[in-house]
Amino acid sequence: MSWVGRSMSVVLAVAAMASAACTSQGSSTDEGSSSCAYQILYEGRTYQDVADAEFTIGEQLGNATLPACDDTGGQDETGGSGTKLTVYAVDGISPKTAVAVGETPEGAILVAVPSGTELPPAVRKLIDGSRQ
Repeated sequence: MSWVGRSMSVVLAVAAMASAACTSQGSSTDEGSSSCAYQILYEGRTYQDVADAEFTIGEQLGNATLPACDDTGGQDETGGSGTKLTVYAVDGISPKTAVAVGETPEGAILVAVPSGTELPPAVRKLIDGSRQ
């Protein structure tokens, strides 16, 4: 069954779960806490998760990497190279701007290349359209 063209909705909970998977809490000696940002590496670009956007999955494009979380300051040298995720096009948006990533199309989330501190206009449009 093809998922091309299937409408997908990204919710904040998905992004929160993905970020929480890479969070390290300090011990009872109050060493503090740190966490890794949810970033995807694809074709030399770094994408960040986008919440609350409704989008349509396009064709499968290849693979991306969710880098291993190194929030220990080099204390835990496991040498992990990260997790491979499938990349899907997002209808109406260039893959240089945003893609969907996940192990399956139905579980894919939207990630975008930030434009400075702002989301790209095409991605902002998806979010604004989801709120109407």
